[in-house]
Amino acid sequence: MRFRLTPRDDRFFPMFIESAQNLVAATDLLAEFLNVSANREKLAIRLREHEHAGDAVTHRVIHELNSTFVTPFDREDIYQLATLLDDVMDSMEAAADFVVLTKLEGLPAEMTRQVDLLQRAARCTYEAMGRLPTMADLAPYWIEVNRLENEADQVYRGLLSRLFGGSFDALTVLTLKQVADDLEDAADAFEHVANVVETIAVKES
Repeated sequence: MRFRLTPRDDRFFPMFIESAQNLVAATDLLAEFLNVSANREKLAIRLREHEHAGDAVTHRVIHELNSTFVTPFDREDIYQLATLLDDVMDSMEAAADFVVLTKLEGLPAEMTRQVDLLQRAARCTYEAMGRLPTMADLAPYWIEVNRLENEADQVYRGLLSRLFGGSFDALTVLTLKQVADDLEDAADAFEHVANVVETIAVKES
């Protein structure tokens, strides 16, 4: 950690932890949502509640950012970290909402793999948010999340290959691709969060 002449305001760290914890809970709900026998309408409502909770945390971060002069690290990085965590939640909620709206039933096995990778990224992110105050041992976090995102890319490309392979009708291809895109966007957003954390760590070293 670099030497500081002024005290820092640590009020942001609990909010980042809260946001990441919300993502862990949401990815677990999303995994349950993929079960064909699940009550997807109820689960989609619960995911929307998590999305609203994530929005509330993001708004609190921005409010505090606009009302304090002393921050634990660069203001732009705080803003990016808060909004990117929110982006993960938005993409996952959008995927579930679209499944319900289009009344999709059976979902490809690749989507289960996509969500499994999101669950793992969420847990890595939650653990990393707890280490932000000290910046200790964060490198394994962003390395692992980048690896998970690369794996998610491979799963996504494999799913697209199957969707366009002729086994699905055109309308089903379009609807399933939208869900796959949303899940891929969530994986990308987790990687973007990790990249911001890496940037913060480099600046603070």
